[in-house]
Amino acid sequence: MKKTFLAMMPLALGLTACSDAPAPAPASQATAQPQTGFEQAYANISAADLREYTKIISSDEFEGRAPTSVGEQRTIEFLVGEFKKLGLQPGNGDSYLQPVELLEITADEDMSLQLGEQTLVYKENMVAGTSREQALVELKDSDVVFVGYGVNAPEYDWNDYAGVDVKGKTVIILVNDPGFENPDSGKFQGKTMTYYGRWTYKYEEASRQGAAAAFIVHETAPASYDWSVVANSWTGPQYGLVKENGNMDRVGVEGWISRDAAVQLFAERGLDFDAEKAKAMQTPYQKALGTTASVTVKAKLKRSTSNNIIATLPGSKTPDEHLIYTAHWDHLGKHDNLEGEDKIYNGAHDNATGTASALVMAKAFASLSTAPERSVTFLVVTAEEQGLLGSKYYAEHPVIPLAKTVANINMDAMNLLGRTKDVSVIGMGKSELEQYLEAAAQRQNRVLTQEGHPQAGYYYRSDHFNFAKNGVPALYAKGGEEPVDDATAQYRKKTNLVIRGCYHKVCDEFRDSWDFSGVQQDAQLLFDVGYQVANSANWPQWSATSEFQRK
Repeated sequence: MKKTFLAMMPLALGLTACSDAPAPAPASQATAQPQTGFEQAYANISAADLREYTKIISSDEFEGRAPTSVGEQRTIEFLVGEFKKLGLQPGNGDSYLQPVELLEITADEDMSLQLGEQTLVYKENMVAGTSREQALVELKDSDVVFVGYGVNAPEYDWNDYAGVDVKGKTVIILVNDPGFENPDSGKFQGKTMTYYGRWTYKYEEASRQGAAAAFIVHETAPASYDWSVVANSWTGPQYGLVKENGNMDRVGVEGWISRDAAVQLFAERGLDFDAEKAKAMQTPYQKALGTTASVTVKAKLKRSTSNNIIATLPGSKTPDEHLIYTAHWDHLGKHDNLEGEDKIYNGAHDNATGTASALVMAKAFASLSTAPERSVTFLVVTAEEQGLLGSKYYAEHPVIPLAKTVANINMDAMNLLGRTKDVSVIGMGKSELEQYLEAAAQRQNRVLTQEGHPQAGYYYRSDHFNFAKNGVPALYAKGGEEPVDDATAQYRKKTNLVIRGCYHKVCDEFRDSWDFSGVQQDAQLLFDVGYQVANSANWPQWSATSEFQRK
């Protein structure tokens, strides 16, 4: 995109318009709004406001909103300026910002993994790195242990580490959880992935068990992506949070090996990989493989500071209790070494739409004649694209105590495919927040449906997850699969090709042809849910089958 929008927001960014005549302010940037009741505030959530905010936030002037870049500074100035104009108060004492210290770790690609009798090649059939703030991590002749799915889940009466000491050893772990390829067994949640199936969990549990290294066996179906994603996403700069202990409580080496490499590793020990995997599906399972692993990881380290944005509308009755809406403001930034003219990852869909929704919902809450009984806080986080780091930092350093955080509602990559008859609930069945969601959906004559690919574990891939992981009930719902009419169905079919094809690419940029009625529909829906929760004395609870409970 080459249009210029900075002239439209001189107050927010402290810049001067290029034209002699000031550009008209969009409706979304109006100052004080007439005070209204719920129905009017709900109706005032407009597609026009959502469109205008998305257009601005994803413009080239924000340079793709990379953390710690000039694009971050412009984004922060704009968003803080909007929250101020809407009358929301600083959410972190007298500041709208929460600094987040980031650690960038880039592993030297000149490495190989000696696994049994094989020498595995970086990117070809293995990747390895570290989360430690350590320039050199050496794994030498470490005993190798197969630990099945690497799961320790008391609520499922399952512990793959039971009876085995892996301290200082290398663990080999299957991807996903025992239910995925054995859905009729009644184990875990069948094809629906639990958090125990996520790669992040597997490294965390291996760390708790004291392992020296952890390698996940990649298989396309249970991972929900092919080896190229591993080779591209787990190489190059990787990001984490700066911690006092230098992340030394993490497993030293974290990596992946290909399925073929795992098959050969087991064959060397006279074992059939598929047979061992079948055993691991049925019961907690581990087996010492009687061989060793060695690898040296050299890493370049860089620290930097980014910011979360926090703005609050104080509650009228119990202001110390908060409902928190989340969205991430960041995207992939500007890359001058890209081929072609366009160097900017504008991130219009992901996640200018969610950030725009946060602003429009803040406007709706601020316009209410009587503030909700509980406080409503908007947390717009950084570094989601680097691994949910802004929300992770917040959950580990909460400005609002988690015990006073009633619930979280997340907005990420909102529905640009037009209005729908249903609402897709990601992680359906996890908490009582769905009761509030169902009531809000009924107002729109919509029904709740489960997400289309629950086996992919999308509930664990956006910022709400860090609240869930720490016990706060968190809702992630949007869009749906059934368009409201034939015209929307045709538009959806055409636009979906663009949305999917431009994910994390420079072509994810604002288009005048986009229909924002679906974003409006969902913004109204989630405003309704938040209004209900913020005016209730009840505390939503996790379901009995959820892997999360309040701590």
